[in-house]
Amino acid sequence: MRPIRYLLCIAISLYIPIFAEEIEEVIVTSSFLTESTDSNQLHVIDERELREDATESLGSSLDNLLGISSADYGAAVGQPVIRGMSGSRVKVLNNGIVNRDVSGLGPDHSIEIDMNNVQQIEVIKGPSSLLYANGAIGGIVNVVDNTIARTDISESDLRVGLESQSVNDGQSYDLSYQNNLGGFNVSAAFRDSEFDNFDIPTGAVIHDEEEHEENLGYLMNSDHEASSKSLGISKVGDWGHIGLSWKNLDSSYGIPFHGEEHGDHDEEHGDDDHDEEHADHDEDSHENERIFASTEVDIINLEGSFNLDNNWVKGINYFLRDTDYLLWEQHAEVEGAHEEEDHDDDHHDEGPTYFTNESTEYGAVFDLSGESLTQKVAINFMQEDVSIVGHESFMNPAESEEMTLGYFVSGKLGDSFKIDFGIRHDRISRKGSVTHRDEHDDHDEEHGDDDHDEEHGDDDHDEDHAEIDYFDHDINNTSYALTLSREITNSLKANVGVAFVERAPSVSELFMNGPHLATARFEVGNPTLDSEQSQNIDLNFQYQKNGFFANLTFFRNNVNDYIYLLDETEEEHEEHEGEDHEGLVLANYLQQDASLDGYEFEIGTVFELANGDISVSYGRDSVDGKFDRGGRIPRMIPTRNIYDIAYTTNNFRAALTLKSVDKQSQIAEQETTSERYDMLDLRLTRTFQLNSKSELNVSLFGKNLLDEIARNHTSFVKDEVPLPGRNIGIRINMNF
Repeated sequence: MRPIRYLLCIAISLYIPIFAEEIEEVIVTSSFLTESTDSNQLHVIDERELREDATESLGSSLDNLLGISSADYGAAVGQPVIRGMSGSRVKVLNNGIVNRDVSGLGPDHSIEIDMNNVQQIEVIKGPSSLLYANGAIGGIVNVVDNTIARTDISESDLRVGLESQSVNDGQSYDLSYQNNLGGFNVSAAFRDSEFDNFDIPTGAVIHDEEEHEENLGYLMNSDHEASSKSLGISKVGDWGHIGLSWKNLDSSYGIPFHGEEHGDHDEEHGDDDHDEEHADHDEDSHENERIFASTEVDIINLEGSFNLDNNWVKGINYFLRDTDYLLWEQHAEVEGAHEEEDHDDDHHDEGPTYFTNESTEYGAVFDLSGESLTQKVAINFMQEDVSIVGHESFMNPAESEEMTLGYFVSGKLGDSFKIDFGIRHDRISRKGSVTHRDEHDDHDEEHGDDDHDEEHGDDDHDEDHAEIDYFDHDINNTSYALTLSREITNSLKANVGVAFVERAPSVSELFMNGPHLATARFEVGNPTLDSEQSQNIDLNFQYQKNGFFANLTFFRNNVNDYIYLLDETEEEHEEHEGEDHEGLVLANYLQQDASLDGYEFEIGTVFELANGDISVSYGRDSVDGKFDRGGRIPRMIPTRNIYDIAYTTNNFRAALTLKSVDKQSQIAEQETTSERYDMLDLRLTRTFQLNSKSELNVSLFGKNLLDEIARNHTSFVKDEVPLPGRNIGIRINMNF
């Protein structure tokens, strides 16, 4: 069916010649629904910064921006956290289209997005990002590349990049090529990275248990490798453009912590007997066992535009994206481990668990702009099928369908005011089921395992003793955002934004019912959850004069029916004592009203010195999240102070950043405090002009130069997984 779908869409595109536009007030972006975005709303990391810095996860790449952190799970996994919001509340996009993977199903799942050949990363904080994706009450992150060229490539461009890191003995290389061949724009890119277990600072304790207090100097199962390939072709004319691209992403990464290590294994062995028979097993199990995840992703993208320039419709932008995603998790014994032991533990014999996501998304934006107003109407459709099969399957297959109709307008009110307004309606369908196995568990207790297995085949047994409830939810959400801007003086500008955004519960929040070992919990969803309703106000002041600048933002986000995961109490645990939760903490998805408020402040100056420019800045951010009935939202970003100084000439740049993170003592009931730390980073870059067309760019970088013991409070595994130690590396880029 998929080839037929592609042919139909290509045929349609010939008559309905992506969401890709140029934003007037900022550098070129792929922000696809509006041409007017206030500078306080859009934050950009440009291509130069990305190509000169160390290879990191998406979240880590954004961690030094005010209001943004990373929920890491080792070096390979870094999910962005914006103003205390993460998961499905923050949408990750590629060229303006939502990235479809399974990162929302677990904190140990990486965001599978191609970071090669990236032009820039755009971040929009706050629910005004509804202009770009539904339910993004925290914000959006848009990774922009030029795989499909939207303007003709003027000359050939060949780029080669090489990288080495000390903290993980890491190596990376990449290659990209762009040219116009016979009137067609062609692009190709390849990247391959391989990183070993990363070093941790001296004195960092990985585990709380006595037997693990020794410092190995590195974190087991923190290695990762990844490769990406992409091809793109486009045709550009006065009529518009049309392009087609293919991307393939493969990765494999260790999972440094898994809840099963502290659950099933102890449960299957009596504690005393286990200690006697395997005196050294606990001590070596983490070292001898590799727990890893592997992914394979194929993405086909069709996009185009058609210029009409009539009285009603100026143009149409359209796209189709098809994603086939596969992740599998596997427990594997290191070769040679326990060869002399008669250790028949199922913990080490588990087959893989397969996570799949097959999705198709398509839509169009109609430009109805006039002389005084920018107006656009957008329509979007999405279908997504998620499945988990295997030993650690914690959710039955689920389906989602989404349809969006939106209207967006931007223009001036008089001489001093500017207004941006958007409204969208999302019709969302969530289909899934929940399997209840209480009767099955009781049945196991009544029968001896061997006799029971002989009497019943596994499949028949599951069918006879599992009760399945099916659910079909139709959700209608309406959201809007309004921003009013005014230039008070030539130097001072004020912005006030209000937004009401609804977020439908995710399939995992609705239908989860099983052991989620990444969180060391038996998670139980709630099929009766309502949509979250975010009521946000954002007040921003910007001042700039004679090289001096200052920005101040206050925000408050009241979220009705905030969805969260709550661990059971000891009394509740006693009530569920007869149920099989596989030795894990029982946790339920609940909802209640909550509020998040905070501020972001930045001040700095730029001045000339010795044939170059020096920029100095200081920034501070803070966010606090509370439930209305008392208690705090877990994993809030601690208050941070960020100091930057940079010196830039025509061919040299030196940048020093000190991020001072306060102790986080404002914690939820189940949390522990996180100590303060300082993170000092340095980057030195020199450009050598080889000839009129070729240049060599050499960048030396140092991360965590103080070798601080740092634990990221937004991480699910901060106590088990410290941040990497001192990292010295080099990045070489050549352009031909």
